[in-house]
Amino acid sequence: MISQISIIGSGNLAWHLAPALENVGYKVNDVYSRNREHAAKLVGRLYNAEVKDNLDYSESTSDLIIIAIKDDAIEDICTELIIKEQCGVVHTSGTQPISVLGYVPTEHTGVIYPLQTFSKSKSVSFEEIPICVEAMTSTLEEDLKILSGKISKKVVKMDSHDRRLLHLAAVFACNFTNQLFHISKELLDRRGIEFDLLHPLIRETVEKSLNLGPENAQTGPAARQDYEVIDTHLSYLSQEEELSSLYELITKLIIQQTSRE
Repeated sequence: MISQISIIGSGNLAWHLAPALENVGYKVNDVYSRNREHAAKLVGRLYNAEVKDNLDYSESTSDLIIIAIKDDAIEDICTELIIKEQCGVVHTSGTQPISVLGYVPTEHTGVIYPLQTFSKSKSVSFEEIPICVEAMTSTLEEDLKILSGKISKKVVKMDSHDRRLLHLAAVFACNFTNQLFHISKELLDRRGIEFDLLHPLIRETVEKSLNLGPENAQTGPAARQDYEVIDTHLSYLSQEEELSSLYELITKLIIQQTSRE
């Protein structure tokens, strides 16, 4: 049974996850980060946690160590960890397999992957965030389900292969979509047009896609195959090769999709 936790990392996810765990009764003992100042700021959001200066947990009372750092740093951290054999260790990555924890000297390894975009400046409600769990032992799996179920209403058991696919889908749905918002804003900024004018359209687009399904919600010139409007847009982008190519590619995909339906 997990009751005490140590956090490795002080980035966006750790910033929200550590307080969420404390709010449901878990004790966060300490926070370790390569950047001690960042760790101290996260500790300032917690009740009685301390900044930890090393990766030696041999005397720690923590039952679980959560590694919430960049994907490419997980394996290196694992080679430095010193822990008790019965302690559990998990990472929070969507793309890294559970096997990346292979250097950790315990069989109790796993993953808790909250499927959400996190920023320190924006509060989130973990109740609405799906959490995917995976573990190498049935004991840790059950503990992770209990832990995740205390902070989220949606807990899903998912292996590394499916989690990687889910993360890929999330990049298209979140990161790429946000980049398109950014492009839209830059186009408007050139003429001093407020991006706020697009806010109602963006909200309606997302709500309609969620309610009807994205395959049923597509509208616009490509869906109508209105080539006159498409040519007008491409003419505006004629001096911008990258944006023009992007517009053409997405337009082609929409035409292909809507033509099959």
